[in-house]
Amino acid sequence: MGAGMLNASAQQPGFLGSGALVDGEAEWHVVYRFASKGTVGAWEDSSARARWDVQAADFARQTGRRSVRGYKVWFDSQTATPKTPAPPAEWKVCFVNMSAVFPPTLLFNLIIFLLCLWVTALVTWILMPRLQRFLKKWLYPPLPEFRGRDKRRTAWSRAKQER
Repeated sequence: MGAGMLNASAQQPGFLGSGALVDGEAEWHVVYRFASKGTVGAWEDSSARARWDVQAADFARQTGRRSVRGYKVWFDSQTATPKTPAPPAEWKVCFVNMSAVFPPTLLFNLIIFLLCLWVTALVTWILMPRLQRFLKKWLYPPLPEFRGRDKRRTAWSRAKQER
């Protein structure tokens, strides 16, 4: 599309040359060279230029227009410091921050939840049964031993009462 517009300008009387310069990745500068101000005006007011402007409106916009004489002025002005872009709106910054913070936080919480489930299952079905078997005598002393102790205590307390 850009080549078509440059070719259309080449058909105009007084045309000396054209080209496009790319500034970074976003800005394109289209340079036309004409023999005089009158021939430039004729190109800018032509129906061919108007048609190309309408076709380019979907993907390009004009940010400025400047006429200069000679190459030195053009290249000297290109070395000037570019404008600093305006900071983004606060809601956009908030959205970017949320987009950066939310997924890792959600993933972290999911991992912690799954870890808790895993530990609970491990303790319930593997560790606790083994520990209970290992400590069975301590947790559940044998009943005969209990009964024997009770009988001895009772006999001892009776003997003490009889004295």
